[in-house]
Amino acid sequence: MTNGATAAPLPLDGVRVLEFSHTIMGPSAGMMLADLGADVIKIESAPDGDTTRRLGGFASGFFFAFNRNKRSLAVDLKSKEGQALIHRLAAETDVVLENFGPGTMERLGCGYDDLGKRNPRLIYCALKGFLSGPYEHRPALDEVVQYMAGLAYMTGPPGQPLRAGASVIDIMGGMFAVIGIQAALRERERTGKGQLVKSALFESTAFLMTQHMAGQAVTGRPPPPMPAREGAWGIYETFQAADGELIFVGLTSDNHWRRFCHHFDRSDMLDNPKYANNQLRVKERPIIRAMVAECVGRLTMPELTKLFDEIGIPFAPVARPGDLFEDPHLNFGGRMLDVAFKDGVRAKIPRLPLEVGAHDLGLRRQAPTIGQHSVEILEEAGMSKAEVDVLRGRGVVSGPA
Repeated sequence: MTNGATAAPLPLDGVRVLEFSHTIMGPSAGMMLADLGADVIKIESAPDGDTTRRLGGFASGFFFAFNRNKRSLAVDLKSKEGQALIHRLAAETDVVLENFGPGTMERLGCGYDDLGKRNPRLIYCALKGFLSGPYEHRPALDEVVQYMAGLAYMTGPPGQPLRAGASVIDIMGGMFAVIGIQAALRERERTGKGQLVKSALFESTAFLMTQHMAGQAVTGRPPPPMPAREGAWGIYETFQAADGELIFVGLTSDNHWRRFCHHFDRSDMLDNPKYANNQLRVKERPIIRAMVAECVGRLTMPELTKLFDEIGIPFAPVARPGDLFEDPHLNFGGRMLDVAFKDGVRAKIPRLPLEVGAHDLGLRRQAPTIGQHSVEILEEAGMSKAEVDVLRGRGVVSGPA
């Protein structure tokens, strides 16, 4: 643990999960369940493991970022013996989680119908590109659905659709999967029966479009991309500080406006009836934006941070990902996790963004090596070491002895 464990079991202690997944969507869902205390067994293909381990560039840290607190079992899923092992484990499992392409698990004999027959209490969560319907056969990626459901259109400036700057839909799809799994676990307490749960990228993106669809329904006008939107606030944008740094400022209430004008000694802004309330300030945005820019530009970023903190103005420095490593709030109370990446690299990354009572939802295991826990898991399933050694010799499973 990074920060001493509490005596009480974690919320999902006692829940066993078999995770068949790669990249981000499935692994992020498995990571959330693991962080909450579930025993998540990552099923990897023997002998090479999850292909995510070998991604480079932008994706080079994916495996280590989203596979903490899990155990690894490496199995040849194309072999009958490997499939039999999965059936054996699934019989004593609470949740199966998978985000392979449409039909893959069924072709491997490990779909919901196959495993549900062995275990009627099994909750089987399939994370896909699309829920049931005309598109369900299609493969999908985070970027594909961002374009398809309007998020890229809303993010970029007019005529320049742009994906969001993180894999927000993969992670959101993983979050909805966890919500569905927890609901199914609760229902199983009443009925004794498991069920099929699905989460999908396209529908998750469409859910994010609710606010824009609602706006169009009410106004009768298609919403423009966010950079060209009709703003609801007089001041809600970035400005340049005296030291050249960029800062976002949001003066969204009349109190914000009064405090800002008072502390910059701008009675001309405060007393002008044209700027008396937010609705009027929206109409005068080009004029007041120049005034606010002049005020902000007098002070450096540290000075603005101190001032806006003191007077309660919504603000944010325009940060880069690397700025978060040493962010004092993220690091408060040991909340950042010391994660081991490949080639001996270690770095702090954020933990699950939750506080659940006194529980420490921290780091119990680093991301596993390929098949690191294969022998341990199979022995827990009732196999002798000799039986496991035979399977290892045949290449049905892999990992250290």
